Amino acid sequence: MSKKDLIVGLDIGTTKVVCIVGEVHPFAQGEETKIDIIGFGQAPSTGLRKGVVINIDSTVEAIRKAVKEAENMAGIKINSAYVGIAGTHIKSFNSSGVVAVKDKEITEQDVQRVIEAAQAIVIPQDREVLHVIPQEFIIDDQDGIRDPVGMNGVRLEAKVHVVTGAISTAQNLIKCANRAGIQVTKLCLQPIASSAAVLSNDEKELGVALVDIGGGTTDIAIFREGALLHTSVLPVGGVHITNDISVGVRASIDAAEKIKLAHGCAMASLVKDEETIEVPAVGEGKSRVVSRKILAEIIEPRVEELFSLIQSEITKTGYADLLAAGMVFTGGTTLLQGMIELGDFYFEVPLKRGVPIRLGGLKEVVNSPKFSTAVGLLKYGADQMSRGHQVSHSIIGDTFMGEDGLVGKIGGQMKTWFKDLF
Repeated sequence: MSKKDLIVGLDIGTTKVVCIVGEVHPFAQGEETKIDIIGFGQAPSTGLRKGVVINIDSTVEAIRKAVKEAENMAGIKINSAYVGIAGTHIKSFNSSGVVAVKDKEITEQDVQRVIEAAQAIVIPQDREVLHVIPQEFIIDDQDGIRDPVGMNGVRLEAKVHVVTGAISTAQNLIKCANRAGIQVTKLCLQPIASSAAVLSNDEKELGVALVDIGGGTTDIAIFREGALLHTSVLPVGGVHITNDISVGVRASIDAAEKIKLAHGCAMASLVKDEETIEVPAVGEGKSRVVSRKILAEIIEPRVEELFSLIQSEITKTGYADLLAAGMVFTGGTTLLQGMIELGDFYFEVPLKRGVPIRLGGLKEVVNSPKFSTAVGLLKYGADQMSRGHQVSHSIIGDTFMGEDGLVGKIGGQMKTWFKDLF
């Protein structure tokens, strides 16, 4: 099996690191890529906070464990991977650019020029562009065009969605992967990856908001007419619910996490009054029996606060009325009992829990919302391969092979100069 037939997705999260190996099957032009899951590994993560690395050594160790487990299952040696990135440092915006068509018939070079014009915006020196995703093209005032190549026109305009991130944060993530023996093929924003895993094309056409509620962050992506309109990252996730439980029932963080997973409920009205749970003592004391309804009453306000932040973010974008397909919740925290029921009550649009779709092989192993990002990284990588974009040409992309950010940055700029000259 050749290396190009395999793709590895590495989701370095706040609570866990997940590594998934997929085999990409040959596909015809216009057909969707088929991916079979052949390897899977995960390990607890303690080296990140709100999606940002705070402890390199523990993050490296978690990556090594997850990768080793995936290697053993797949029977291969993993050297590179597509890696997800999130955190409050992520900023995104929509932009547009216009160019004149040289020979009246639009070519790939014209498309590249108009996309470069759309992203020619001054950003702070400590930030770099992670993604430039076309939304639509406009030829001589005719809008709604998705692939303008081969069409005739004299004026080409592109509307794009631009995602930027802090260079230092990205380099720390890359450094952790490099020290674990993994080269980063490309960084991918986590909600973009998750949407590739759980959303159907029909949902993207009608208008949908993907909400990925992870351990440290909540990621949002809004689609309409097949185009990505908005992405954002909120600094709240399942860890905050765990912290509330720890304080509320006087338990350690580890015990609170286990209680949340085993007995947690986001909607107190779903819990019977007579239900109880056992809370382990902190230290050498005796364990206590607590009403499960009290636990739910601790969780519900935090989840309502999270829903309020999500609603506020979506309303702020101005796209709230475009969500004909409603909202899709994914991420490990959405497995909490009552999460979807409370969401149905809170939001005024259809809502469902999303799991990875359109997979083969050992798909049962990853058939859970908590693996949506890792599976999405496989799909993102397969899409990059199909487009012939296996390597990023951004400054961050050119620092993947080493830890010297300055050398990588200069190298990336030189590549861009040569490309423009020749």
